[in-house]
Amino acid sequence: MIVRPEANPRLDLRGLFDAQRDAHAREPYPSLTRRHDRLERLAALIEEHEQEIVAAIGADFGTRPAQETRLAELFVIAVGIRHARRNLSRWMAQRRVPTPLYLWPGRSRLLRQPLGAVGVISPWNYPVQLALLPVLAALAAGNRVMLKPSELTPRTSALLERIVAQHFAQDEFAVVTGGPDIGDAFSRLPFDHLFFTGSTAVGRKIALAAAANLTPVTLELGGKSPALIHADADFGAAAARLATGKLLNAGQTCIAPDYALVPTSRVDALAAAVRDSAASLYPSFRDNPDYSSIVNDAHYRRLTELINDAVRQGARAVAVDTGAEAPDASSRKLAPTVLVGVNDRMAIMKEEIFGPVLPIEAYDSLEQAIDKINARPRPLSLYMFGGDAAARRRVLEQTAAGGVTIDDTLLHFSNENLPFGGIGASGSGAYHGERGFLTFSHQKAVFIQHRLSFTWLLRPPYGKRFERVLELLKKIS
Repeated sequence: MIVRPEANPRLDLRGLFDAQRDAHAREPYPSLTRRHDRLERLAALIEEHEQEIVAAIGADFGTRPAQETRLAELFVIAVGIRHARRNLSRWMAQRRVPTPLYLWPGRSRLLRQPLGAVGVISPWNYPVQLALLPVLAALAAGNRVMLKPSELTPRTSALLERIVAQHFAQDEFAVVTGGPDIGDAFSRLPFDHLFFTGSTAVGRKIALAAAANLTPVTLELGGKSPALIHADADFGAAAARLATGKLLNAGQTCIAPDYALVPTSRVDALAAAVRDSAASLYPSFRDNPDYSSIVNDAHYRRLTELINDAVRQGARAVAVDTGAEAPDASSRKLAPTVLVGVNDRMAIMKEEIFGPVLPIEAYDSLEQAIDKINARPRPLSLYMFGGDAAARRRVLEQTAAGGVTIDDTLLHFSNENLPFGGIGASGSGAYHGERGFLTFSHQKAVFIQHRLSFTWLLRPPYGKRFERVLELLKKIS
């Protein structure tokens, strides 16, 4: 049976935090049954309100296909909840760890303990998935959770605030809505852990605010995720999978392939193949309900300026031919565009694109391609198409990225058995599956001494006995 506690009266930010801290103090280690109940209520939340969620996200974006929301948001959350529920008892179990000979006959254990009251700050691009995935990990680990969703998707954020209050008491899981001022105050609360998903620039500010309280943070950021195309790749298959990963949510995906690295002789071939794949996926994109809008006017203007800047500096834009005039800005439907002849002076090669634009950069050798990847900040994801075993191993070992998918895009994110997280400028820490449970847990070291302990042999007064025992310990350790 799913319990639906009545929502408490709305509390102020600090008051809400204090209520969660007090609730954690009363129940510092929730039982398996209690945690299962919370995950069941989270599952019920997305199941019972699916249509409302789809409508709210669609309204916030202007156009957002219901199928993308159901697949990339609700299905992903449902999979995460099922995975957590199946494995939760194993994750919670105390771990035996080896005890060195010099500490025998004592025993050693690890206790995975909830942290307490944790905060989650989520972004606008997947406003439900990227809000609730860390929440489910925190609830599975036995914590109380406060969520601050993005103000750039106000309808979805307001809906989350309302439906979470219908399924959870505020001292279990609560949503706080508001603008940047609320977000700033939220990040300064002395949480036991703070989880942020968003841009690198804002991530730096979050980390600084959390540092004042010595609050540990997980940062899921972004960056320029490359797609390396080896010379022997199947360009038709690679182009179709590149276009699919790039154009999901009109490119507004933190792990979307940001740019492609292609052998010099194959640049035009890939550009044409990606263009044709995009046209096949989204014919007549302006009126196509399967193709998402850019979330707001500011992001639309930013993307068009990135394209214009690249063209002014010599790049060639290959836009999808829809047989219609380019859309006006009011629709915020930006034509899928491939850019050929890009270089590092162009703004589009300096910042994360976060839109349906794919620059193609040429390389003459695998060594040069690896150097180009390593010259940029470490990306959240790396994609690779083709290549023999030796070439793939070379790329995997000589580049750094948060995660990798080979011969496709995005899919490493979807495996709950793989940790998801960034490295360097693309983030710190990871979650999904057991890795998410551990992110929101403290692994408490426990040593259990035996009544027949021999440690008295090392006690003062020191003398020959101490020296003999220490020499023996050196030999057996």
